[in-house]
Amino acid sequence: MQIGIDAMGGDFAPLECIKGVLQVINKLGDDVKLVLFGDEPLLRDIIREQAGTTDFLTIVHAPEVIGMAESPTKALSQKLHSSIALGFHYLKQGKIDAFASAGNTGAMLVGAMYSVKTIEGVMRPAISTLLPHSDDRMGLLLDIGANADCKPEVLLQFGIMGSLYAEHIYKINNPKVALLSIGEEEGKGNLLVQAAYPLFQECENINFIGNVEGRDIFGDKADVVVTDGFTGNIVLKFGESIYDMIKKQGIRDKYWDRFNYENYGGSAILGANAPVVVAHGISNATAFHNMILLAKQVVESRIVEIFKNAFINHHAYDIK
Repeated sequence: MQIGIDAMGGDFAPLECIKGVLQVINKLGDDVKLVLFGDEPLLRDIIREQAGTTDFLTIVHAPEVIGMAESPTKALSQKLHSSIALGFHYLKQGKIDAFASAGNTGAMLVGAMYSVKTIEGVMRPAISTLLPHSDDRMGLLLDIGANADCKPEVLLQFGIMGSLYAEHIYKINNPKVALLSIGEEEGKGNLLVQAAYPLFQECENINFIGNVEGRDIFGDKADVVVTDGFTGNIVLKFGESIYDMIKKQGIRDKYWDRFNYENYGGSAILGANAPVVVAHGISNATAFHNMILLAKQVVESRIVEIFKNAFINHHAYDIK
């Protein structure tokens, strides 16, 4: 297995990326190799400074970097030798089995859609985040920003992909899927939720339990909470702000510690036609370490093939 890493992506790259790589390299097994994309002389200097070795690494020289604030489409078309552009080129050519980055999320989405593309039948890819439940389990929220505006059919596909991801990556048996709304009752919510509800209700491929409200997000009612990317991103950033506030006050709590993004390493882009993992822009060494482990897990789970099987062979996106 070859895992590609954007060594230049993220606010604290490449130093924190290299630290994470050196932390994780002995945990991957002999059959897993890492391919780093970035400024080769700089990466080699950092590896030497960290007393590491390049014996188990391949470095692909990528002299250009796509910044966090750059336009994704414009940057990818103009910076063909950037770490993200070259990473997706290798992924498309089959030279690596997965590509992971803590860099520009928009560029990762655009790169996925225009290089490896989306799985046939998937209208829009989605990004999820983990939700710590009150009973020590974890749930998923999606979409968290890839699609600010959605159609009802797109939300249904998010529910299907989220359910499969929860089952095969996080080992949740028969995940409970819910729509995020302003009321539990059928018919509550905006026009999008109202239109999506009957689609979810009639879909045989998910365990749909109805609507949940904002107060239920971190509870144990649902394993997969589905919403549009605009709402999902607000929920995500609100949760992060609460965690930051608690951390600044020096409060240590087992439950709130589970909100630490460093522990999860990011999320796969669900619906991409190859394993693509995106991590938080402020990722440190621990986060990069876990991002790489997640990329390995995504490849090993064959989740992309599972999605393909659902959407192509069994038409999981159809309703009765």
